[in-house]
Amino acid sequence: MDLKWTGKAHSDLVRLYEFLVPVNRTAAARATQMLAKAPTILLTNPRIGERLFEFEPREVRRLLVGHYEIRYEIQGSTIYVLRIWHSRENR
Repeated sequence: MDLKWTGKAHSDLVRLYEFLVPVNRTAAARATQMLAKAPTILLTNPRIGERLFEFEPREVRRLLVGHYEIRYEIQGSTIYVLRIWHSRENR
């Protein structure tokens, strides 16, 4: 399996970092590093996340990491990280 990040997922990491950094720079770095590393588990367990049937026929799933949600899509042998946000965000 290959793991690829979409531009929106990268932008989400930057947005989350910029939101947290004025309050606590160390916590902001720790949170974004954790979120950047978390999807690597999908390489060995791609279907570990909950299936989101509203996106059928696409295979879109969500992985919860702490208070964050990572949405990803499986297409053949490629996993695309689609979006990342805090569970308190209005999405």
